[in-house]
Amino acid sequence: MFDVEAGGSPPRADLDSAFTHSPMGVALSTPSGELLAVNAVLGELVGVPAEQLRGATLFAYTHPEDVPGARAVCRELRERRGRVRYECRVQRPDGRVVPVQVTTSWVEGDPPHLVMVVEDVTERKELEERLLHLSAHDPLTGLPNRLLFHDRLRHALERGHREHTPTCVLVLDLDGFKAVNDQHGHHTGDAVLVAVAGRLAGVLRASDTAARLGGDEFAVVCENTERTDAERLAARLREVMPGTLTVGGTTVRVGLSIGIGSVDAGTEPGEAEEAVVRQADAAMYADKASRR
Repeated sequence: MFDVEAGGSPPRADLDSAFTHSPMGVALSTPSGELLAVNAVLGELVGVPAEQLRGATLFAYTHPEDVPGARAVCRELRERRGRVRYECRVQRPDGRVVPVQVTTSWVEGDPPHLVMVVEDVTERKELEERLLHLSAHDPLTGLPNRLLFHDRLRHALERGHREHTPTCVLVLDLDGFKAVNDQHGHHTGDAVLVAVAGRLAGVLRASDTAARLGGDEFAVVCENTERTDAERLAARLREVMPGTLTVGGTTVRVGLSIGIGSVDAGTEPGEAEEAVVRQADAAMYADKASRR
């Protein structure tokens, strides 16, 4: 468990102190995983007093979905010796689930044993999730961004090909939005975009994905949707955004142009992704021209 310089070993008292006072959970176990010694930090992490963990295994406190992977890692360690590092989740008796990183080292001896260092990585996981969310979502409205929109569209087209169901895409553009920014400022313009995103989300099904593509342009992916259903959705969107919005006490005129693109059931995904977006985009511009 500790680096030992050539020419001597640290005193046993120092080893015991390092084990006891480590800021991370530390345990010694048999090669099969039976815990021989556990420090207090690991007991706190697992939610069980350290003395009660002796004779048990960490598998008993591992999230059921992660147990097969953890056992596979341990089998690999017994075969190859050395050191392995993996991540899993601890499930405490109180129901709390804690993501952890476990570093397990094989120690030759009489008998051989394992040293496990268990680190709570909750903060890192939360940061990773926030960064992942930011990379795929519009920071102003919270809707999926263009990147996630295309990812959801690809999934919808693949499902449509696999299950022989149609897919529709709506592209929406706000009419008069530039005038809102020019007359009332970008703060009001941002409030309009947030309000539009909220109304979009309020009329969609759970299987639909609304996204902000950029500026005042939005889009919706509708899985397993016939064109007539997409047209009904477009009509509903016009109802909830009839031409004016009141944000922060200011009423502004904002229209809505909508175009629909559709992919027939069972179509090969291939070029359909770009084609359906172009179709919806062209229809949106045609709608905008007719409304002028």
